[in-house]
Amino acid sequence: MFGTQKAIITLVLAGSMTTAAMAQEPKIVGTYVNESGGTKVRLSECNAGVCGTIVWMKNPVNDVNNPDASKHDRPVVGLQAVTLKSNGSGAYTGSLYDTESGKTYAGKAKFSDQSVQLSGCVLGGLLCKTQTWRRE
Repeated sequence: MFGTQKAIITLVLAGSMTTAAMAQEPKIVGTYVNESGGTKVRLSECNAGVCGTIVWMKNPVNDVNNPDASKHDRPVVGLQAVTLKSNGSGAYTGSLYDTESGKTYAGKAKFSDQSVQLSGCVLGGLLCKTQTWRRE
């Protein structure tokens, strides 16, 4: 009987530690504003992990810089520009579409309670440009 009680206590402790760890992770979903304040992206859970859709632009434009000429007439608002998956340690990796250049970059993200730090990288992550978007 003592062994059963010990096993139950161990399970309860493990469960409470998992719950505490989950409570410390920031909530990722939400709407974020880029550094210039000209674009808002809504991050939400999706099949790929976390997807980001452009939901507002101060000066809306079409996707004229996309390398696929057939997409030049589509509005940027409504595009999915961010696709991320958790690497299990509070950081994310995936892809980021830059509507200004029409290029897709390998991406990294770190979330806090009020912001997300996004890095678009080339050359296997050797060169990265980082922006911090604030939660709206």
